[in-house]
Amino acid sequence: MKKLRVVVSLITQDNDYQVEQAIAAEEAARKKGVDLEVIYADSDSIQQSQQILKFVQASEDGRPEVIILEPVGATALPQVARAAAASGIAWVVLNRELAYIKELRSSFSVPIFSVASDHLEIGRIQGNQLATILPDGGSVLYIQGPSESDAGKLRTQGLLQNKAPGIQLKTVKGNWTEASAYNTVTAWLRLSTSQQAHIDVIAAQNDAMAAGAKNAFQQFCYEGEGRNRWIEAPFIGVDGVPKTGQAWVRNGTLTATVIVPPLAGIALEMLVQALQGGTTPPELTLIAPQSLPALEALTAKTKPKPLSNSAKSAI
Repeated sequence: MKKLRVVVSLITQDNDYQVEQAIAAEEAARKKGVDLEVIYADSDSIQQSQQILKFVQASEDGRPEVIILEPVGATALPQVARAAAASGIAWVVLNRELAYIKELRSSFSVPIFSVASDHLEIGRIQGNQLATILPDGGSVLYIQGPSESDAGKLRTQGLLQNKAPGIQLKTVKGNWTEASAYNTVTAWLRLSTSQQAHIDVIAAQNDAMAAGAKNAFQQFCYEGEGRNRWIEAPFIGVDGVPKTGQAWVRNGTLTATVIVPPLAGIALEMLVQALQGGTTPPELTLIAPQSLPALEALTAKTKPKPLSNSAKSAI
């Protein structure tokens, strides 16, 4: 029996969560006996479109049965999706809620659906983390993802829903990578107005950007231009990949993160089960995130330590 052939198209290799997506897909492919190929778009929507079209337009023998993609652009390649479905290729989108999915599902018999992290809840959790770290309010440097990203928009919306009124945000933009956040925060720190700013917490919409921001602050202070208290400020992120985000929380690089399970493996398993069972997955499946550490543990972690007797006597 011919192995099911699946192509997974991801945004970039320069992001730990995207790499974790590939690892999860590979594990699911081994488990399900699937022939898998992972490709990266280098954060370029045109390149992603061209890469996928090559598979869609290949001869029948060279064509995959399934394409799973995390789109670079906001539109998520609707014309490519239609061409794939018309060619009998199942189409699965990660981290997008798309109107065209419903229309394609009504027009074609192949499985077409999306699997997304609950980005609104991710933002709410991060808002709760900030409220826990800053119970009396304060100022936060907030590093967002790209403007066209659904994940970035929803994470911001969720954070604003749960952000305490006394917490003020200063927002800058990154591109999900450590390097982008390093460059953005370095440029911000060079501004004379920024050097006078009071920042209590640095919050990023993913762990890679939180790490890039921390590197920027460390370099700025190392050069003698910054203030040491910025180094000691809490840094929080999102994704919670075991070898990076979770490890950074354990070693103190980050104060907190939000664990977001990788979706590519989940989507592949759902697709295989649907094909084997003749069922149709839901149009959209949302995957729940969780805080690391739990908010109760974060309260204890960030609570000011009581002064020792010797310290009290010195006051």
